Amino acid sequence: MRLLEVKNLKKIYTTRFGGNQVQALANVSFSVEQGEYVAIMGESGSGKTTLLNILASLDKPTSGEVFLDGKNIVTIQDSEISAFRRDNLGFVFQDFNLLDTFSLQDNIFLPLVLAQKNYEEMNGRLKPLAKRLEIEDILPKFPYEVSGGQKQRAAVARALITQPKLVLADEPTGALDSKAAMNLLKIFSGINDLGQTILMVTHSVAAASHANRVLFIKDGEIFNQIYRGSMSNDDMYQKISYTLSVLASGGDDVE
Repeated sequence: MRLLEVKNLKKIYTTRFGGNQVQALANVSFSVEQGEYVAIMGESGSGKTTLLNILASLDKPTSGEVFLDGKNIVTIQDSEISAFRRDNLGFVFQDFNLLDTFSLQDNIFLPLVLAQKNYEEMNGRLKPLAKRLEIEDILPKFPYEVSGGQKQRAAVARALITQPKLVLADEPTGALDSKAAMNLLKIFSGINDLGQTILMVTHSVAAASHANRVLFIKDGEIFNQIYRGSMSNDDMYQKISYTLSVLASGGDDVE
């Protein structure tokens, strides 16, 4: 089943001084099926962050449509957008975005508190998540008392506790050491195996090699895509690396 559909997305920014226009996205179209794990890659300035912000309903396109589970998020009223994000999207950021004055448990509970869920329901959702993410013992701790990998696992729990239709991850391994990054990628693969749809923006070839499909953006357009098929992570790594080298060299064709 098609969960996310992006149609003819264009984004043009007008500079503050001089009125110059910068096109960040040009006619981007793609779809994501329910249960897919998709990575988006591209050089700095390629438009991938702009795309993620639009998919997260944090920004509006100049033209085009974005459908999540059949609903056009571009047309959602500003007064309703926060509730829509909370009910449908989970977010995992490079810098964790945890509140230092809240325990990890309270950080994880926060979106459910805003949705006015009762404690019994919140606790019932947290227990299996905390066990799966191996953070049961650190829930009372504060973010400054735990490692980067533990903070990111708590952030993943916060993203998943709302039972979102789509998890959006922005450079989720960017602030982690190699061991913590690998642990997080195993977690992402595990939750994807359970049916969670994930869309991840990353510069990391290692991170992208865990996805089922990789989209490459160049100059605001979809340049190429790789489907995993029967490829191993190592095979994906090599294929992604080659495609990125073609991108960097200014080539237009990928074999």
